Amino acid sequence: MEMTAKDLAAALGGTVEGDPEARVNSFAKIEHGKPGQISFFANPKYEQYVYTSKASILLVNNDFKPSTPVTPTLVRVPDAYAALARLLNIAAGKDKQYRRHRGRCRIAWSAKLGSHVWIGDFVTIGKQCRIGDMTRICDNVTIGEGTVIGKQCIIYPGVHIFPGTVIGDRVILHAGCIIGDDGFGNARQPDGSWQKIEHLGNVIIGSDVEVGSNTTIDRAPMESTIIHDGVRIDNLCQIAHNVVVGKNTAMAALTGIAGSAIIGEGCIFGGQVGINGHITIADNTTVAAKSLVIGRIRKGGESWYGNPAILHKDYLKAYAKFKRSAEEDAA
Repeated sequence: MEMTAKDLAAALGGTVEGDPEARVNSFAKIEHGKPGQISFFANPKYEQYVYTSKASILLVNNDFKPSTPVTPTLVRVPDAYAALARLLNIAAGKDKQYRRHRGRCRIAWSAKLGSHVWIGDFVTIGKQCRIGDMTRICDNVTIGEGTVIGKQCIIYPGVHIFPGTVIGDRVILHAGCIIGDDGFGNARQPDGSWQKIEHLGNVIIGSDVEVGSNTTIDRAPMESTIIHDGVRIDNLCQIAHNVVVGKNTAMAALTGIAGSAIIGEGCIFGGQVGINGHITIADNTTVAAKSLVIGRIRKGGESWYGNPAILHKDYLKAYAKFKRSAEEDAA
């Protein structure tokens, strides 16, 4: 990517303050910026770097007022962070070159591929699959029979998608994730042994979803495990069978959701959160890192902490009593 300040302003709907011909060809954090690079400033705690940055161009919010002269050319936009995300997408798009496929892959004759589909080496696409326009499938991906993948998706290396999976548009599946494998279902027998429960359902993933590396989303024994539009799932998460994750929910790495849990819209889960099975989590619930939710959360918009998780305000009260008790014992 190589763009001038005026090109960036035109692409991002911004205005230039400084040299409109300032040119950049790479990105850098504001504290590391060098000539020829573009950085951004959105968080006030990094303002000190605005005045020391050597980057050629700096994305800033429209309402930013520098207290001293600034060396980089400023491109002012309504939201610098959102503008950076858009710019990264533009840069990534410029580097894509689409091809039908190489010879070192196996595609069933009955599979239907849209226009400008990119397929890497050692890819397997099963019978009756449908792949949307401009979707990119990287090396060593396996796509099971009857799977449907929408437009402009990116399937990174080593992803395994099991038969019958349905994936919407603009979905990103990062390296090594497993979509649609059997859930952990076993029935205890009278003699103490376990009988495997066959899983005949599938996984449905909406549009604009991103799933991190080595995350697993299990298919259901019956019906579907569902990930709604706009969900963000980090690396190394486990989504069990029959789980439903609501629109625009986000979860950090190592989150585990047990079978048949229903997660509302707009929820945020920190790292290593555990959600018990067969419970419902209300919309816009926040669960702090390493917390364990063992029961239903009925009221939305609240924050939960601890193991087992309790309301944030109750957690703070309990922690204060615990700390005071420890101090008294030590005295």
